[in-house]
Amino acid sequence: MQVIPVIDLKGSGVVHARRGQRELYRPIETPLARSSDPVDVAAGLLSLHPFDTFYVADLDAIAGTGDNRIALDAIKCAFPNVSLWLDNGIADLRAAKKWLDEGLGYLVAGSETQTEAAVVEHFSKDERVVLSLDFRGNAFQGPPALLANPEIWPKRVIVMTLDRVGSHAGPDLERLRAVKDAAPGRAIYAAGGVRDCGDLRALAQAGIAGALVASSLHNGHITAAGLQRLSRQARPASRL
Repeated sequence: MQVIPVIDLKGSGVVHARRGQRELYRPIETPLARSSDPVDVAAGLLSLHPFDTFYVADLDAIAGTGDNRIALDAIKCAFPNVSLWLDNGIADLRAAKKWLDEGLGYLVAGSETQTEAAVVEHFSKDERVVLSLDFRGNAFQGPPALLANPEIWPKRVIVMTLDRVGSHAGPDLERLRAVKDAAPGRAIYAAGGVRDCGDLRALAQAGIAGALVASSLHNGHITAAGLQRLSRQARPASRL
């Protein structure tokens, strides 16, 4: 079970995401950092556990109101050994190729910002591209053809339940299992609702490869000791 902290960027700072209502997001307040500065928050997360990957959402870029490239570069410069998964709303081939050529990390293609399935299909064999299947309630956010054709999905697929983000409602295990069954051989990642290490263990038992988490790290419900136990439990399986 890979645990991936989420860093949501808006207006050059880290914000606290709640139920996908981005207009209500406010600068994060966390015991892990002195401020909402992205480097401070990233350092705080790494003080909790030696995470090898961060998921970064550039909310301004997704909304088309600007970008947080300076903050992204600062995180990458400060922590060069941490892989970045970035969702910045890219939805066309030229922009995707340009971003990947810069070598900053993995590109997350969020279904909610795609107008067609072409970008995902083009990069389906590219291990630097991650697909995020975005849901709000029971409604899929994105082109129906993208959800209906799992054969074009890349190796890594996030199941993002937007209305569970920051809600402490628990992960959507039923939907996660359905997506996993639809795409054998893909690594499926849960996003939204993870409350504690018990949820992480339940996800692992369901065959989910990893989870994107934020609130439960900042509020202390997922602890350093809990993460260490999960890491120890995962080691034997990783050698198979």
